[in-house]
Amino acid sequence: MINIVIQKFGGTSVSSVESRNKIVEKVKNKKNEGKNPVVVVSAMGRKGQPYATDTLIDLIKDCKHTSSRDLDLLMSCGEIISSVVLATQLKDQGLDAIPLTGGQAGIITDNYFGSATILKVDTHVLENLIKEGKIPVVAGFQGRNEKGDITTLGRGGSDVTASILGEALQADSVEIYTDVDGIMTADPRLVPNAKVLSSIEYNEVFQLAEYGAKVIHPRAVEISMRANIPIYIKNTYNDSPGTLITNYNKLSVKKSIKNSIITGIAHILNVAQVTVQIKNNKTHFDPLFFTEIANKNISIDLINLFPNEKVFIIQHENIAILEDLLKQKNYDYKIIDHCAKVTIIGNRMRGIPGIMARIVSALSREGIEILQTADSHTTISCLIREEDVEIAVRVLHEEFHLG
Repeated sequence: MINIVIQKFGGTSVSSVESRNKIVEKVKNKKNEGKNPVVVVSAMGRKGQPYATDTLIDLIKDCKHTSSRDLDLLMSCGEIISSVVLATQLKDQGLDAIPLTGGQAGIITDNYFGSATILKVDTHVLENLIKEGKIPVVAGFQGRNEKGDITTLGRGGSDVTASILGEALQADSVEIYTDVDGIMTADPRLVPNAKVLSSIEYNEVFQLAEYGAKVIHPRAVEISMRANIPIYIKNTYNDSPGTLITNYNKLSVKKSIKNSIITGIAHILNVAQVTVQIKNNKTHFDPLFFTEIANKNISIDLINLFPNEKVFIIQHENIAILEDLLKQKNYDYKIIDHCAKVTIIGNRMRGIPGIMARIVSALSREGIEILQTADSHTTISCLIREEDVEIAVRVLHEEFHLG
């Protein structure tokens, strides 16, 4: 198959007749360019709107006997409704579209309801439809197991659907349409002069997503990176070029972009710093302590281990569970709640001296206390108090000339 383009449209894009008309234009344009579009859709709108996933879940929130299988069947309905409605609207505009569930499109998963792993994609149905000149409109976020039960892929699963279909069909590109012009250097709600990146490397956007930027599901990036398929983040409502996600060695990019040391800044709120104190080596530290934390389904981050103390961060909602465990161990501990992790990301900071010095200096000028740091070759994270996030992100954005 040739000239296949995956076009994925999010919940806001499919939520009204007017926005779906914009989708029709995007799909029709691809057809006119000689491309074979395969469309992937999310459920309509957000919580509170009739067919949004969270709204569907609320229908049975007070029921005591809902199985994970039944919940997946219910949650899949939002995307199925979107696929039928959009396919009908495409047909009304003269485009031969056909709606499909994820399972009908050939997405086969394991039996882990709620967060299923895709095992394979049988492309037979999609390839035949494309050969017939039809436009498949696939319900995102879902597949089916070997028994035929509908399974869902977890939050952000429609992005994953788009990338896995792109890989399976050897598509030319994957286009993710949303209500913003592309990936930005920082959250525009905090930094008014944040700019849209014309291009970014797979690893950088994966890091942005991992460290809090709501741009694209990290798993979707992994799949497209594995298949070396470029991803475009675009706006449904205009014709802006968006952001291209690819490898720089396969792309001619603007010199100013390529030479920029820092690509963007991401942040995560609602975290707490935990310090477990081992005084004068008199307190026995259980080496299985972190295993017990994991068994409580608590994820930890920014881990620093010293002879006399162990420091890490957790999500705010896990504080009570962790405190119970700390008290059982009779540990001395300190918790600083209402923290945030701010991370600068850039593949080209590798081997460049002075980056941390600039971060510390910039934050110090604003009187912002750094509680903890962690770094890799391509990221530097600082833990600060949540009340300082807006100033910190703006200052670092200015320090590295991202605006």
